[in-house]
Amino acid sequence: MAEDRDEGELLEQPDVADIELVKVLHALGDPTRLHLLGVYASGGRYDCSSERLGVAHLHKSTVSHHMRILRQAGITSTRVVGRNRYVRLRRADLDARFPGLVDTLVRAMKAGDGPAAGS
Repeated sequence: MAEDRDEGELLEQPDVADIELVKVLHALGDPTRLHLLGVYASGGRYDCSSERLGVAHLHKSTVSHHMRILRQAGITSTRVVGRNRYVRLRRADLDARFPGLVDTLVRAMKAGDGPAAGS
């Protein structure tokens, strides 16, 4: 995890008011992206290391694709610092738009209703 600083370039993402439930649910309909939500929900800012995210079995381009889908849906924000990319869950924004959604999904995954780690 990187330090929690606002440095570097923030990649394009929807404004809070433009986050749509259909797009969020569509993005999280993929087991890998749902797994990533669980990782990001633990808080902090993560680099895009496949090993740290529990998706080491995926190609780098596939992980990048999943990151882009999450960002475009408004689920995560990505900040570029030098050659590194750091991703954070937009929890406050999601809670403002859809109260309890993130917590409900994380609870369901912990109860065994979600993908296994690294699916």
